[in-house]
Amino acid sequence: MDGQAFFDQVIDRRGTNSYKWDYAGGDDVIAMWVADMDFRTAPCIIDRLRRRVEHGIFGYVAVPQSYFDSVVGWFGAQHGWDIASEWIQYTSGVVPAMSAVVKALTMPGDRVAVLTPVYNCFFSSIRNNGCQVEECPLAYEENTYHIDFDDLERRLARPDVKVLLFCNPHNPAGRVWTRRELVQVAELCHRHGVVIVSDEIHCELVMPGHRFTPLASVSQQAQQITITCNSPSKSFNMAGLQIANIITPHAQWRDRIDRAININEVCDVNPFGVEALQAAYTPSGARWLDELNTYIHGNYEALCAHFAEHLPHLPVATLEGTYLVWVDIASLGHTSHHVAGRLLHDARVAVNSGTMYGAAGEGFIRLNIALPRARLLEALARITPVLKRDER
Repeated sequence: MDGQAFFDQVIDRRGTNSYKWDYAGGDDVIAMWVADMDFRTAPCIIDRLRRRVEHGIFGYVAVPQSYFDSVVGWFGAQHGWDIASEWIQYTSGVVPAMSAVVKALTMPGDRVAVLTPVYNCFFSSIRNNGCQVEECPLAYEENTYHIDFDDLERRLARPDVKVLLFCNPHNPAGRVWTRRELVQVAELCHRHGVVIVSDEIHCELVMPGHRFTPLASVSQQAQQITITCNSPSKSFNMAGLQIANIITPHAQWRDRIDRAININEVCDVNPFGVEALQAAYTPSGARWLDELNTYIHGNYEALCAHFAEHLPHLPVATLEGTYLVWVDIASLGHTSHHVAGRLLHDARVAVNSGTMYGAAGEGFIRLNIALPRARLLEALARITPVLKRDER
C-alpha cells in the first residue's frame, strides 16, 4: 500500500450521517473537532467486513474465543503486555466501559481524581454515577505537560478519593507517559488505596521517538490496582462499530464490572465490531498503523511549520501521541470559547474550545489533524488571518 497516496485521498463524508461533518456548522466548514479520522480504515478490516456483509444475516452475536485470542496476541506482540483471555470483558465503547467501572468501584458521593485538562467524557462518566470530580491540574511548561506528583499525592490521600481515572496517551495534552511516570503514578495509588482506571484508547497512535507503555504492565503492583479500558476504535477509525474491552486480573472486580455493564445495558456488542477487531489486530493492521502514524506525524510537522512562520505568537504543544493538537491561544487575550467561535464563524473551521476539558483548558484550542494534508493546509490558511486579527 502506498501510504502517502492512501491517506492523501479526500473523501466526502457529508451526507453519511457523520456527526463530525454533517453537524459541523455548514457545508463549507472544515471539521477539525470530533476525534475521528477522515481516512478509510485498514484494507484488511474492510475485506473482512465485506465478507461478513455478504453473509446477509446480522443477528445477535456470541463473541468467540478467537476474539479474546486476538486481544491477547496483539498486546503481547505490540506492547509486551502479557494478559490472559479471562481478564477481558467486552462492551460497546470505552466511555461505557469507564462508566461501568466507576459504577462498580464507587458509591455515590465518592471522589474520582482526573489529571486536567482531560477528555470531556471523564467528567460525565464520573458525575453520571453520582460521584464528584477531583481535578488534579497538570503542570504546563515549555509547550508540554508534566504530572505535579506532590499535588497528585495530596489529592489521592483524601479518604473519599477512590479512583484515579487516567488517560494514556493523554487527550488533549498529547503526552505519551513514560514508564518512569507510570511507575510513580502506580506507586502513589497503591500507597493510598486508590484504584487506577486507565483509558488507553489512543494507545496505537504514537509519534516517532516515543513508545506507549500500558500502565498495568509496569509492575506486578501496578497490574493489581489497574483496570484498563481500550479499543481499536480510534487507531483504526472504526468508532461507529462500537467495540471495546475492559481488562483486569481481579475476578472479584470483573464480577462487579459485569453487574455494572448489565445495569447500564451495554452488554451486547455489534457483530461488525467483533470481526473488525480481529482483522485489526493482525500483522496487516500493524503495517497500516505504521503508515498512519508516519502520515499523522507529517501533518503535525506541517502544522508546526505553518504556525512558526505565520502564527509564532501561538505555541503548539508537543505531540507525542494521538492526532489531537493542543494550541496555546492565551496571548490573544480572549477566552477559548470566543476563539473557537470566531474560527467557526469567520474561518469556517470547526475546532474544540479548551474549556471542554476542564478549567485547566482555558487559553487553549484543540485541533484534529487526522485529515488529508491538502485539507489540513487549506484549514490552516483559513484560520491564519482570523488568529492574526485577534493578536494583541
